[in-house]
Amino acid sequence: MSDLKKMYTTIQEDPFPQDLTVTLGGQTLVFAKKTWTIDGEQKGLRYGENPDQPAALYQLKDGALELGGVRFRGPGRGLVSALTEEHMIQAGKHPGKTNLTDVDNGLNILQYLSARPAVVILKHNNPCGAAWSAEGLAKAFERANLSDRIAAFGGAVVVNRTLDKATAELINAGYFEVVAAPDYEPAALEILKTKKNLRIVAIPGLAVLADYVGEPFLDVKTLMDGGLVLQFSFRNRILEVADFLPAKTETKDGKAFTARAPSPAEAQDLLFAWAVEAGVSSNSVIFVKDGATVGIGTGEQDRVGVVQLTIHKAYTKYADLLAFERHKLSIHDLREKAASDPALARSLAEIEAQTKADRGGLPGSALVSDGFFPFRDGVDLAIAQGVTAIAQPGGSIRDWEVIQACNEAAPQVAMVFTGQRSFKH
Repeated sequence: MSDLKKMYTTIQEDPFPQDLTVTLGGQTLVFAKKTWTIDGEQKGLRYGENPDQPAALYQLKDGALELGGVRFRGPGRGLVSALTEEHMIQAGKHPGKTNLTDVDNGLNILQYLSARPAVVILKHNNPCGAAWSAEGLAKAFERANLSDRIAAFGGAVVVNRTLDKATAELINAGYFEVVAAPDYEPAALEILKTKKNLRIVAIPGLAVLADYVGEPFLDVKTLMDGGLVLQFSFRNRILEVADFLPAKTETKDGKAFTARAPSPAEAQDLLFAWAVEAGVSSNSVIFVKDGATVGIGTGEQDRVGVVQLTIHKAYTKYADLLAFERHKLSIHDLREKAASDPALARSLAEIEAQTKADRGGLPGSALVSDGFFPFRDGVDLAIAQGVTAIAQPGGSIRDWEVIQACNEAAPQVAMVFTGQRSFKH
């Protein structure tokens, strides 16, 4: 067992060269491999996605790229790829690929949430909880963490404001592997450093992420045969409430369908949810309530299936919060102990009944979907859980049917179109 544990801390010797040059139609980009001296050892990435995969991180150092009249992000704009030893305030060990890509996806989401203090907690390159709050960073972290307390365990915390003492105390009350912020208050660092295995990273660019919005980078996908797919990175067109499109359509026989417009509060939740959606693996939906995620469904194969899955997850997380509040146990631990403890069994039954009655905390929430609804079944499921507003791309031949589902609801459910899909494969 001790030998197996060593593979997670052993640094793979990588065979990758110091420089990488990419030429596209006469335009040349030059990248340099990143290494860091930590505990006297100069190495790059510890390993890739798994401990037996050598890996390397490269930073764009020189060159410019323009395609179709669009200029791509160039040198001097590095964030995660620009990390130095100075930025790794507490490294513990050389970073692995997954540590950095989780943080990177946090930045990908937070670039659209600069208006308020915001927090994203990520696991396996997906957000498990996200929130923003005018009340400050600590409140945003608390709500993001409570969005999915179970999944947040061992995750990466990424914030868009200087991390203060109050937020540090909340982070230290749980277990996280990485925390990234634009800067840290001295008192916050003192608290965070008591967790010796916590990687503490400063990324100054987190404070100016809004400057990166609309500026694409070259997104490279590698096929298993070694081939490449190049694409422009996703550019979110919904940057403010006014960017949403009215949900309206007309059938072939000329019958018009128009959905209710969202209230200002509903529109803000849809705006927040669509920003988070940019970092979620498709096929996905997200439930949001009062600026915090309530349920995040990822990577399902069908639209109605992902709604079902996300509702199930929301119920589980809601029951877990009740179990933790009453017994300081997770819902899974409570179920195990209830099998031999009659008092806990009664409490478990009460928690499950309350969760069902409260519909997992979903009533009053807003829903976004990264792709259009091909049928009304997914929308009907969400409405049955008390959703009051929905945002989706639109463009289905059955948009009329989906709008009709919202209009038939009592009370009537709002819907808007985003005019773009947000798939992330």
